[in-house]
Amino acid sequence: MSPELEQLIKLQDIETRAAEAERRIADAPAEIAALDARLSASVEGVASAKQAVADNHARRRMLDNDLASAQQRLSKYKEQLMAVKTNDEYHAMQHQIAAMEAEVGRVEEQILLNMLEADELVARQKAAETTLTQDQASVAKERAAIEAETADKRTVLAQSHQDRKGLLPEMSRAALELFERVRKARQGIAVAQAINGHCTVCHVRLRPQVYNTIIKNQEIIQCDHCQRILYFAGVREQSAAGKASIEAAESRQRDYERPS
Repeated sequence: MSPELEQLIKLQDIETRAAEAERRIADAPAEIAALDARLSASVEGVASAKQAVADNHARRRMLDNDLASAQQRLSKYKEQLMAVKTNDEYHAMQHQIAAMEAEVGRVEEQILLNMLEADELVARQKAAETTLTQDQASVAKERAAIEAETADKRTVLAQSHQDRKGLLPEMSRAALELFERVRKARQGIAVAQAINGHCTVCHVRLRPQVYNTIIKNQEIIQCDHCQRILYFAGVREQSAAGKASIEAAESRQRDYERPS
């Protein structure tokens, strides 16, 4: 493999590592915000469930007061019934008693419904509290993982910058300018493999004579369609550095192209 092509493969590997690290670092705040939102929703769920239980208890106290008031009036009407002297007064008092008995029955029914609702609301509160406990544990774990990965990617990014800084002085100005031009135009991928007569990125079939030249890995050849610099990974080159560069580039390219 030509030294210049080796350098271009190394540079692509460095740039791909850096781009992937930058992407993960940039994604981290949104992922943490989503975790915080999930935890906030769980906290709000518990607060809402507790408020519903409190409101139920407040309604129960009001119903108990209404029942006591209705029972007191019913008892008063029954006492007054014993003191009436005319049939008209008697019938009128019976009407009042019947109305108040109906009121007592209505309030007692509401109290029963309130009790059933209370059981359901308490169950919901317990479920919400369980969910909150689970979310607190899972969010803490996921946050720690994101933060650890971010720290690791910052280290990778710093190392990539160092590797790039060390490689650039070894490269020719023409090769570097070509790399930068293609990289900016092609979403960060300036160097790609050629396999089975195709560019592995744009998948366009290469002309046979072009592919045969690429197989030798002795010249800088660009894809006619996407203009990416192509190399052939089927040949294990004269130097261990060339082989290592190709293997690293293959791995990085697969990771870069894998859907997130």
